[in-house]
Amino acid sequence: MATTSESASQSTDDDQGPLERWTRGVVTDPDRRSRLYRALFYVVTAFFLVTTLFPFYWLLVLALTPNGLITGGDWTVPVPVLGEVLFPTPRGFNVAAFVEVFQQVPFHLYVFNSFVLATTTTIIVLVLASLAGYVFGRLEFPGRGVLMLAVLAISYFPPAAFLIPLFDAFLGNPVTVPFLDVELFAPPRLVNTPASMIMPFSALFMPLSIFILTTFYAQIPDGLEDAARVEGTTRLGALFRVIMPLSAPGVATAAVLTFISVYNEYFFSSIMSLQNEPQQWSPLVGGILSYQTQYTTDYNLMAAASIVGVLPMLILVVVAQEKIVSGLTAGALKE
Repeated sequence: MATTSESASQSTDDDQGPLERWTRGVVTDPDRRSRLYRALFYVVTAFFLVTTLFPFYWLLVLALTPNGLITGGDWTVPVPVLGEVLFPTPRGFNVAAFVEVFQQVPFHLYVFNSFVLATTTTIIVLVLASLAGYVFGRLEFPGRGVLMLAVLAISYFPPAAFLIPLFDAFLGNPVTVPFLDVELFAPPRLVNTPASMIMPFSALFMPLSIFILTTFYAQIPDGLEDAARVEGTTRLGALFRVIMPLSAPGVATAAVLTFISVYNEYFFSSIMSLQNEPQQWSPLVGGILSYQTQYTTDYNLMAAASIVGVLPMLILVVVAQEKIVSGLTAGALKE
């Protein structure tokens, strides 16, 4: 009987193809399965590292290469080598480009503009989103689900849809009654001011923060808030003294995502500032594009400016990565 069973098993293995036998071995053998998972992890990690870090490496190569060699036709090597094609090296070593970006254009003012816009918008979004998150996450009222869905639906509208009416409103044109030509009031002119960018930014990036904070605030036990209320704290005091500190990963995630989004934004800023000048609150991307004129383009300075501009965000993400990961994954599992 044993001989018959072994011969039947051997004939079955012989009938299987190489891929089927390998799959069967991986499923049944824990050691082979562990090696497969480890190999897949290394392959996926290497893929993401290459696709993520290679653009920064290419920016560094362009920044260190003199602009004349980039545009003069000496960029390629005489005999192309596979390693040189995949990982090119700078043609020259022009470290002075990182100093020239501040000499040719007041690039530090552009960075300052982006920091001011991002910081102000983040504070406004956190305050308003915290209040909304408390209402949606901890209070029961009719139509809460529908209202929350409407808030999230706003985030799916393309920003360009709001551009023309906002720009017309920020120009300070008088508001008149249709068909009567009666002037009601004249709003203040906000174009070329930080308010013309901060208000649209706050409206665009607030729905995501409301969703994140609602999820976190809803997980705080009611007993903690009730204990604070017994001690004489108001709902607003309990929010800022108890709920927000206990929801620090969510608050940090909303703050970092909002800050990065505003810091990198250029669509609204390029139109609301009218002119690409630092005194007109043009953001970081406007400063990078200022090295491109009608007749010339300083690719090395644009690359160096991009590296300088991305360093603050890189430091911010490295410092806050633990809070961001915990904030994005906290609502995935229920205890």
